[in-house]
This record gives sequence, C-alpha cells and structure tokens, in this order.
Amino acid sequence: MIVGLACLVVASVLLPSPLAAQTGVPYHVDSLPNGLRVILSEDHSTPVVSVDVWYDVGSRNEQVGRSGFAHLFEHMMFQGSQHVGKGQHFQLVERAGGSVNGTTNEDHTAYYQELPANRLNLGLWLEADRMRSLAITPVNFENQRQAVKEERRLRVDNQPYAPALTEGITLLYDSTTCFGYAHSVIGSMADLDSAKVGDVQAFFDLYYAPNNATLTVVGDFDPVDALQLIRQYFGDLPRGREPPPVSCDYDFAAGAKRRVWEDEHANLPAVIIAYRTPAHQHADTPALSLLGTILGGGESSRLNRALVRQARTALAAGTQSASRLGPGFFAAFAVANQGIGPDTLERQLSAEVRRIIDEGVAAEELSKARNQFRAGNMFGRQTTMQVAERLQHYAHLHDSLEDMRTDLDRYLAVTAEDIRRVAATYLVPANSFTIVVVPKGEAGQ
Repeated sequence: MIVGLACLVVASVLLPSPLAAQTGVPYHVDSLPNGLRVILSEDHSTPVVSVDVWYDVGSRNEQVGRSGFAHLFEHMMFQGSQHVGKGQHFQLVERAGGSVNGTTNEDHTAYYQELPANRLNLGLWLEADRMRSLAITPVNFENQRQAVKEERRLRVDNQPYAPALTEGITLLYDSTTCFGYAHSVIGSMADLDSAKVGDVQAFFDLYYAPNNATLTVVGDFDPVDALQLIRQYFGDLPRGREPPPVSCDYDFAAGAKRRVWEDEHANLPAVIIAYRTPAHQHADTPALSLLGTILGGGESSRLNRALVRQARTALAAGTQSASRLGPGFFAAFAVANQGIGPDTLERQLSAEVRRIIDEGVAAEELSKARNQFRAGNMFGRQTTMQVAERLQHYAHLHDSLEDMRTDLDRYLAVTAEDIRRVAATYLVPANSFTIVVVPKGEAGQ
C-alpha cells in the first residue's frame, strides 16, 4: 500500500501540471496517509526555498470563554519541542541564513520560513518536530500568555481607534449565533487570564494534527527529494480527530445598528460604517473588492478626494474589508479634521456610498481598479514566500486550486453595473453598523 502510494506521488510530481502555463505557477498536490496535504511548486530562478504550513484553525474555531487560543498558539509554537529548545527555532533558521514567522487570522494559523535551498531539510524537520511534540508546559504557557496580553496592550488597547476597529467591527455579528466571527482574533484579557494548561493542550491535540494542516514548499528543490523528506519527517505522525464544523447564522438585513465608542487615546472623532458581506467564495467578492478600491483605496479614491482633499473635513478616509471562509465585512471610515464633528463625517461617508448606488462608477475608475488588482496579482508572485501564500490561499478559501487559473479573469470581468449592484445589495443602512469614536469624556457632547 505504501509502495503504491509512493509510486503515485512520484508520478504526480513528474507529470507537468496543465495549469502551469496558464497560472505561471507550476504546482503539484499530494497527501500522506495521515491526511497531511502537500503542495509543491518548483522555481529554480533563485537558490531559495519557502516552507509554509497552514493549520485549518483560527479564531472562528474558538469557543465562548476561550477566545484568543489560536493567536496564543502562534506564540506557543516557538517555545520548543522534543528536539528543539526554547527559542531555538528562530536561532536555527536565522543561523542558516533564513527568516521565520507566523500569523493568525479568523480562518487559519500559518507558520513559515524562507531558507537557502540547501537547508530545506531544516525547515521541514522543524515543522514536523513541533507538530509532533510541542512543549506545552506551565512555564511556557504562562510566559506566552503574558506576551500575548502585552501585545494586546501595545497593538490594540493603547492605540487610538484600534479598539473600535478591532473589537467594534466584530459586533456586526451576533455572538450567540455566530461566535466564530463575533470576537477578535487577539482574544480578551479575561479569557486569557482564565485559561488553563489543560485547555491549551486539548486545543493543540485537536487542531495541530497532520490531517488539519497543509504543507506548501516553493522554490529551488527536487520534488522527489522533497517528498522523501516530507514522508520521512511527517509520515509517522498520527492522524488526529476531525475538528467540529463551525456554524454561523447571520442576516444581511438585520437592521441598522450604531454605537458611540469612547477612546481614551483618540484626540479627534472618527466614524466607521461597517457592512456585512458574504463569504470569500461568493460570486460578489470580486465586485466588492474593486468597490473597496474605488471608494477608499489610496489617494485617488472617492473618499480621500471628497473628504480629505476637497471638503477638508477629514484627516484620513478610506475603506477596510475582510473576505473569509465565513461572513466578512466592508467598512468605510474617516478621522475628523480639527473642529469637525462626527455627524459631518457620518453624513459625508453615507453620501459617498449613496452616490455609487445612485450614479454608479465611471469607466476610468473601474479600469484603474482592475489594473491595480492585475498589478497586485502579478507582483504577488515575485518571491517564493508570496507564491507559497498564494497557493495556500486557494487551497483554503476556494473549492479548488484550479481557481488560481481563472480568478484574475473574474476580477477583470467585473462591470460598472456589478459595482453598483453589490453596493446596493450590501452597503445599505439595514445591513450596517455605525461606530462613532469620540475622545474619552465627550460621549454626551
């Protein structure tokens, strides 16, 4: 059985992918008997290789009272394992001339390293060792719990407008019916304080198993040799339990909501108008993405021209969005100029959104948004790490990696009527949550 699988693996690697010429990214997909999904992409242009592991776990998988665990593990995974001492993962990669890091969002947790091509074995071995035997000790747990709490203070609690953007937008969704997308990735201080080592160990056992992971290797390597290493390092890892599915019930016409948010670090008011949007796989995602560029992406966007440069009522204005496995959001925001109240900002933000619904967008605006997306699509393939992340994106957020072949065409096919239609569908008061940020002590003024 194993011999037969090995033959199939080698054959799949040696056969050219029919998508390679169309996407510009050759790749081959396989899996180990324990469920580990493997994606390989050869690129011999530079003597570099990237090892990128995505675990199918993010804040959406957390339970009430246990928020922040996915992000906590981004830290815990660098605390050592059976054959790697505390902090040595960074040291070993950097001494080899590489770089290493990790990220967490609502849908996945990623760990990656870029290495000289002749040290591929190091990256694979390190990832396998911590998947097999992460050192979840009381000392490591307490150390990283404090590190995460300090990160929250630094990046969220002590930054102007950050609490409203980080915590406020999660209020778009009801925590009783959609907890996975109704709390922040970084988690709450209370949940971090109440967590126990046993809770953390159980989280690791459930989600950090080979059948819940995708290993992507991109760069200058021989595929047969790489697969041999992958089977050697990961092949005997036991398959884990299947994680429970994530449920999320929501309504695009739940009714307008608003909240005044006092911010002790903000000196000027700000307004955020957020809207619920569908999951990434929805057909409206390309149009919503280009709408974000037209309305609030950069110096030439409508919000920047209207509020910052012309009316001069805002110091900054733009859009922010998230496209996810589950429901996402689209937000328009502005920070007030001196002497300007939040009511003025809210009227102007709403007026610019309404103008797109009523009048549509110009051909020049749509062409520019398409060109920006096309450029980003091409520039996003310049390094092995960028290609690895792109492959992971399509492996996790799409039904098939083959979508990589046609996704650019979907965005370039967006019409002005599509832009107008999605604005009229999602960017409406009944689907909105308005956050008025005011300096502390000015809520009633």
